[in-house]
Amino acid sequence: MPFTPFELERWQSTWENRVRFNLSESGVHPLSVNDLLGLSGGDLHRLVETRLGYNQGNGTDELRDAIAALYPGASRDHVLVTVGSAEANFIACWALVGSGDRVAILTPTYMQTWGLARNAGAQVIPVPLEPASGWEPDPAALRRSITPGTRLVIVTNPNNPSGHILSAGAREAILAEVRAAGAWLLADEVYQGAERSGQTTRSFWGSYDKLLVVNGFSKAYGLPGLRIGWIVGPPDTVEALWRRHDYTVICPSPVSDFLAREALGVRDRILARTRGILNANYPILEGWLRGFGPLFEWATPEAGAICFVRYHHRVRALDLVERVRAQHNILLVPGEHFDMPGYLRFGYGNETGELQAALGELKTAFEKLVTD
Repeated sequence: MPFTPFELERWQSTWENRVRFNLSESGVHPLSVNDLLGLSGGDLHRLVETRLGYNQGNGTDELRDAIAALYPGASRDHVLVTVGSAEANFIACWALVGSGDRVAILTPTYMQTWGLARNAGAQVIPVPLEPASGWEPDPAALRRSITPGTRLVIVTNPNNPSGHILSAGAREAILAEVRAAGAWLLADEVYQGAERSGQTTRSFWGSYDKLLVVNGFSKAYGLPGLRIGWIVGPPDTVEALWRRHDYTVICPSPVSDFLAREALGVRDRILARTRGILNANYPILEGWLRGFGPLFEWATPEAGAICFVRYHHRVRALDLVERVRAQHNILLVPGEHFDMPGYLRFGYGNETGELQAALGELKTAFEKLVTD
């Protein structure tokens, strides 16, 4: 069958380091190594003395112990360290999904798992999150989509691109349908810890036996360059995933493993920094959006440095973001990259001055759009 490309990642990887202002990112302005060691009190000498050999393939015992401590009842045997949460999602889908399998995905979502399932020959069933209800799922749609024989259900919570956090009722409705179907549940929780309220989103961990939880340092921690993620799940399943990890990247970098342990040692301070950036910057973006009156419509994001905005104009989002990139040197994400035409995703995790400058430049582009 035809290969499904990952349009969002290709768009970002092509342009994000070439534009003046990148508003396509969903995390906050990243920490430097110096910033991180300053927070942790870490020893720079230990870092530069790190041997650049092969690291422990599934992550050092110390790092897996630190990750396991975030999940009540988990041990290091429940944890596989991966090269970013992207590799975690990749090997989870590789292990669980085959040709003809039925995979239900709550949408809109980060489309990696959507493409992976389609490329494995699976039947992908979208479970739409409803804009009218603030991006909650419709219980009737859950019942229709998650049926006996469903192999895998995929949830991103907090959600990308909307920034919505599932209500307790929605969470339990999803679990009820997954249990009834006997399906696996893959919970991508990479935005956990990036809540503007300061209240950490409850993990799906501990709620079901056929469960894999994915997370990493890229979004809430502001450390995407570490390329460290993880999967938490049943030890026998984690062992099977490790066997696939042997075929991909072999091991995480020992430098990244060291810095990841430093980060987890000061997790609360790092997440406080992230939430501070979000709470300082979101009012700036919100005020900018409101300045255009009826052009934009959106639900206030609860987590992540992202705002998913519907715009009321005939210009396609794909054409609009290319015009903005080419004429104004600013990168946005079109809704088509989430199978949602008529939407734009704005990132607002930049340094505050940079965000203000970017929106000032972007104002010109949208004022022209309104008059066209």
